[in-house]
Amino acid sequence: MRIDEVDGLRIATFGTGPRTIIAVHGITASLMAWAAVGRRLPDGWSLVAVDLRGRGHSASLPGPYGLPRHAEDVLRVADHVGAGPDAVLTGHSMGAYVAALAAARREFARVVLVDGGIPLPPIPEGMDPDAALEAVLGPALARLRQTFPSAQAYVEFFQAHPAFAGRWNADVEAYVRYDLTGPEGALRSRAAGEAVLEDGRWLHLEREAIGAALRAITSPLYLLRAPRGLLDQPTGMLPDELARPWTDLLPGLRDEVVPDCNHYTILFDERCVATVVDRLTSPG
Repeated sequence: MRIDEVDGLRIATFGTGPRTIIAVHGITASLMAWAAVGRRLPDGWSLVAVDLRGRGHSASLPGPYGLPRHAEDVLRVADHVGAGPDAVLTGHSMGAYVAALAAARREFARVVLVDGGIPLPPIPEGMDPDAALEAVLGPALARLRQTFPSAQAYVEFFQAHPAFAGRWNADVEAYVRYDLTGPEGALRSRAAGEAVLEDGRWLHLEREAIGAALRAITSPLYLLRAPRGLLDQPTGMLPDELARPWTDLLPGLRDEVVPDCNHYTILFDERCVATVVDRLTSPG
């Protein structure tokens, strides 16, 4: 893994091949969400993952946040690494929505949306957007408000998470440890709560902008969905009834459910990662 910086944004490059993948992480995540994919690339490929502003080692970058700002940052990173029209763009969770916005503005060889990118259901009338975000991301938001006495305590907190219970591996642990900052005895997540809330509001309130971006994408478009959710519940983040209207509307959208994955393990479980790598790099 090679570390670089683009206007204060940290990026990491996995692999040395001439074909490039630009990868975008989720709402409380970091570039290390893509490490397992990056290390399993075939020869001839490299993957550039970015810490979005307000996350990871880009956490100190100021707002405004919002997904259009992140899309601008991602395109700037693509320019910096010389990613041309033969590059692949991908994003996971919130990062898939960022990827969709970026792909609406520039041609890529393909765009792969991983368990995200499809407009979420509308907020019930009268419901506060922050309350809607809390309903979806409750445990993740609570984590941002907590401190931990040690790195091991943070690891154990994640080991107890339903999505990782029985599915722990070295890639997950590296991802968790990368997220820590602060003094011993009061360690916390690097993700800035303000950034997470602002981006979450945008996701829930700008459904029309997301739909317009999807319709504007001219690159080959793939959607990989996990059948299980953020807490390993049996309904995924993008169930069939949410995805189907978009597969009907966008006949070029290739929709695939990756079996036996949840929202997180689709990027960490070896079998799930193999599928993601194949869809990112295989022709056709």
